[in-house]
Amino acid sequence: MKTTAMLAAAALLGAALAGPAVAQDQPVTITWQMWGSDQNDIAAWQHLADMVSEAHPEITVQLQTTPWNDYWTKLPVLAASGQLGDIVAMQSLRMPNFYSLLEPLDERISADGFDIDAFDASIIGGMSNDGVVYGLPYDVGPWMMFYNKDKFEEAGLALPQPGWTLDEFKQAAVALTGDGGFGFGVVPNGYSIFAAALGADYINEEGQLDLTSTSALAAADEFLGLVTREKVAPLVAPGASPGDIIAGRFESGNIAMMVDGPWSLISKRDTVQFEMGLAPLPRGEGDLKAVTAGSGFGISTSSQNKDAAWKAIQVITGPEALKYLAEAGRALPARKAEQTYWFDVAAAGVEGAREALEYSLSHSATYEITSNWNAVENLFTQYYPLAMTGSQSPEQTMQTIQSLAQSQ
Repeated sequence: MKTTAMLAAAALLGAALAGPAVAQDQPVTITWQMWGSDQNDIAAWQHLADMVSEAHPEITVQLQTTPWNDYWTKLPVLAASGQLGDIVAMQSLRMPNFYSLLEPLDERISADGFDIDAFDASIIGGMSNDGVVYGLPYDVGPWMMFYNKDKFEEAGLALPQPGWTLDEFKQAAVALTGDGGFGFGVVPNGYSIFAAALGADYINEEGQLDLTSTSALAAADEFLGLVTREKVAPLVAPGASPGDIIAGRFESGNIAMMVDGPWSLISKRDTVQFEMGLAPLPRGEGDLKAVTAGSGFGISTSSQNKDAAWKAIQVITGPEALKYLAEAGRALPARKAEQTYWFDVAAAGVEGAREALEYSLSHSATYEITSNWNAVENLFTQYYPLAMTGSQSPEQTMQTIQSLAQSQ
């Protein structure tokens, strides 16, 4: 991929421009590249930076924050000019594009006897590329089913439980549709999350996009059929912002169920005017595969303070730091032992939230994506609304997206 090649070149140039390595047993200041614009978030990250100096007095961490959208365009520029921070924040869904800016961590993990098993395995996979770990995660989030508990009770329906099936989900969606309201909200680029939950293979064993496999097509038929066949989900117009539209309709009570992640749980709980519940995604004939996303921190390849950066990363993803973020409601910890602190804050007042999340995390899976995943998702957003009108069959739509994705 061109993007990967450019990033690799940028990383090498950055390393060439950097000065001689600093001895790690001397006082050192390291930089931490992180996204953020909200002052409360920035204060939380600064708290973690201060925790590093408390644990290692010789290390000072200088936090450098950039708004989320600007962060990803700025990274290659900083790398090319040799100004990339020693510690680089990375989101799992962007790892395939940016891993070349980061130092592989496997040898450090092995040499230190680091307990990598303390983290959720799915997000360790998300912070890896081709089986090599490039970052330690601080949070993890499986996609979940948010639902309007009041609507379920009004319809006389049993509340969804961990392990519920696709058929049970569709039956509930049908019962919840009527009088201008819908049982579910379909977001076109949510196909892969839905397909993974059903056990479909949309990426082949070589890690390449395969939207025309038998299971991928079957999942597309089920997903699109919620609009075209069962008519339990509203049509999303091309060119719209489907995620925002579906979220707004759920919050207003017009849609009874939608898919989102635990990162939205607190804000939704405090926004909606009804009692909300949380359930895992429905499964297919086999076990649920709840794909996850999350973020973490890696060491820049151009860093001249890699030992200090590794010490710092162990602190800011350590038990104490993740407990702090959890109790503040800012992150569902990637460390399994610290997740309970987040449940105590975020799951309060949400029907079934803790049980649903614990079930999903026990069935979590790494979100399999390609290096051009952003382009793939844009194609779903562009072409799935056409299939929802019946203009194209699911098979034709998947073939179109597959063909166009391969050319990008």
